[in-house]
Amino acid sequence: MSLRLHDTATGQVRPFAPLVPGEASIYLCGATVQAPPHIGHLRSGIAFDVLARWLEAGHGLRVTLIRNVTDVDDKILARSAEAGVPWWAWAAVNEQAFTRAYDALGVRRPTYEPRATGHVTEMLELVDELVDAGHAYPAPDGSGDVYFDVRSWPEYGALTHQALADMEPAADADPRGKRDPRDFALWKGAKDGEEASWPARWGRGRPGWHLECSAMVRRYLGRELDIHAGGLDLRFPHHENEQAQSRAAGDPFARTWLHNGWVTVKGEKMSKSLGNSLVVDSVLASGARPLALRYALGTAHYRSMVEYAPEHLEEAGRALERVEGFLRRVGPASAPGGEPVFPEAFRAALDDDLAVPAAVAVVHDCVRSGNTALEAGDGEAAGWHAREVVSMLDVLGLNPLDPRWGAASTSATRAEVAVDALVQAELDRRQEARAARDFASADAVRDRLAALGVAVEDTPAGARWSWA
Repeated sequence: MSLRLHDTATGQVRPFAPLVPGEASIYLCGATVQAPPHIGHLRSGIAFDVLARWLEAGHGLRVTLIRNVTDVDDKILARSAEAGVPWWAWAAVNEQAFTRAYDALGVRRPTYEPRATGHVTEMLELVDELVDAGHAYPAPDGSGDVYFDVRSWPEYGALTHQALADMEPAADADPRGKRDPRDFALWKGAKDGEEASWPARWGRGRPGWHLECSAMVRRYLGRELDIHAGGLDLRFPHHENEQAQSRAAGDPFARTWLHNGWVTVKGEKMSKSLGNSLVVDSVLASGARPLALRYALGTAHYRSMVEYAPEHLEEAGRALERVEGFLRRVGPASAPGGEPVFPEAFRAALDDDLAVPAAVAVVHDCVRSGNTALEAGDGEAAGWHAREVVSMLDVLGLNPLDPRWGAASTSATRAEVAVDALVQAELDRRQEARAARDFASADAVRDRLAALGVAVEDTPAGARWSWA
């Protein structure tokens, strides 16, 4: 079965065929670093990390993933001014917070992570092309602003299936100098006292948000790319504007558009304005296990909304404990290494528009089958299931044996090591009692462990424990 993805532009699930055989190019709209990330900001990173892993492990493609950083925009300037620090310093600190959060949740680093401020030259070149082609114009009021002329591009609205007549300008849009209130800024002339500016033939200024991504796509992936991805909230106006300006400049641009759903709290999209944000650093500092947080955010379908509540972390933790208990019982046979092995049901699930919930169900089915094999004394079958489980978890970014988690899971790992050592000490006492034929003491140890939720299994290789 070939991989099929839901293309936002057509509203259809269709086969994915890369532009270049054996390769895949993905551009993911990354962070606007105005503040530290809340858990909702991590949704797209996790969702499309799974996509990149599956393209590589499941389809043998070499993936180039670009995830940009918007390090200059109106909100960054406003927040840095309120804090009384330089805008670039404000952006840098928050960019580091995003990187820390991505790393903590096991999101692999992109192939390149370009900053907007590093590509102003390419942005100005794109504006020149659009002005020369009659699709953009400098504002006649001398402000230094340059706008995209939406009426010059008949396909404007094609991505979101909207007619221009039905669109309204953004509530905060500045109408000065525009031919049409729906025209959007490619270049913003610098205001008095504004330090974030670069020289241009229209006067000093800075790029518009939409322009940044089009220029970086062209710089790193060329004029046409396989997949453009991002949050559902970016479809309009951001992605609509990106597509319009890039295609007006002669670039075929994205062949497939993918959009992930939001993280909601009590049914509302997580946002600063609602006051329901959960900053990643704070969630992890409170004792949440990074692996469990990734499980909670990453095991829903990427296009669905994820309703977040603290109890969901507990549920994720219990699910992970069942998986880890099985891998621990199998022992060295579950160690990473070798070619991945994927059950057909897992492959079918991910090939069907990344149906991660169905794929996770296959993982737990394999865990149950593996435990059954262990109980039957069939170590070979259990080892095979462990290999399948590890292969699947690697794709989902949920493999607890992956050293990538490293320091991000240090607190959880230390706790696990401590628990394992304490339980093992009890099992050693039980074995000593059995060897001395003191069965009452041996049974007492087993009963103590059972009261704590620890199940003990006697095998030819010795006693093994797991969470009941």
